[in-house]
Amino acid sequence: MTASASDIAAGDWVDRWLPPSWRPFVRLGRFDRPIGIWLLLFPCWWGVALATPSWPDPWLLVLFGLGATVMRAAGCIVNDLADRDFDRQVARTASRPLASGAVTPRQAWAMMAILSLVGLAVLVQFNTVTIGLGIASLALVAVYPFAKRVTHWPQLILGLAFNWGALVGWTAVADGIDWPAFTLYLAGLFWTLGYDTIYAHQDKADDQVVGVKSTALRFGAATPYWLMVFYGAATILVALSGYAVGLNPWALIAGVGLVALHFSWQIATVDLDDAHDCLAKFRANRQIGFVVFAAIVAGQLWR
Repeated sequence: MTASASDIAAGDWVDRWLPPSWRPFVRLGRFDRPIGIWLLLFPCWWGVALATPSWPDPWLLVLFGLGATVMRAAGCIVNDLADRDFDRQVARTASRPLASGAVTPRQAWAMMAILSLVGLAVLVQFNTVTIGLGIASLALVAVYPFAKRVTHWPQLILGLAFNWGALVGWTAVADGIDWPAFTLYLAGLFWTLGYDTIYAHQDKADDQVVGVKSTALRFGAATPYWLMVFYGAATILVALSGYAVGLNPWALIAGVGLVALHFSWQIATVDLDDAHDCLAKFRANRQIGFVVFAAIVAGQLWR
């Protein structure tokens, strides 16, 4: 195994505050690393805001927050169950609870079942269209862990799954679907292709050894050019989504401008051979999520 950014931060709040018996399960669900929750949640909030010509409903935002938290954790467990043999061979993931043996597969399945029930309880609070879309997303969640075995584009499958919330958020308000929601969904897809390609560069040396694929390996030294394509497409599609629903143009221009600047900073400064910097740039995408959400809300209020 090669040196890589640590997947688990020693001495964090989990080690300081939680009983030892709880720690492996908190880490199994990645509750100690909330960036994944944010990246799953923001497309949901974007969809809600884009479909709401006023302040977004706080209750919907809370429901999506809870749903993203538990379903991201359940998805991580599915991924770790499928990948535990690979994870043992990768420096960044060898200490994960399933790979290290701190949690048994049976315990992981039980935890996933509990989380899924909580997710179902959240999902049934929405309308029928939203419930149907939410259930349909499970197919993508099930396919993703195996994509890296057969294609260099597992990030595409992740993008399709992680940004499904743009459609679900829209339908939770509109009780139907329209093309601005699909444009927003595509924006999120390209966003994920960008940030998860950066993320995948952490493991490229180990991935070559164990035989799994990624866009990081596919693009190699050409990655910055692909990031320009992905992030450029995401920026344009966010602008089109806002224009389609009539957002205030100044709010939209300001939001899109900040997003473009942030993406440019990521591309210009990321060190793809430094795992710690790749992780930092990946985590910085939370700021993108906040900016887009704020721009949509402001554009709705001032149009």
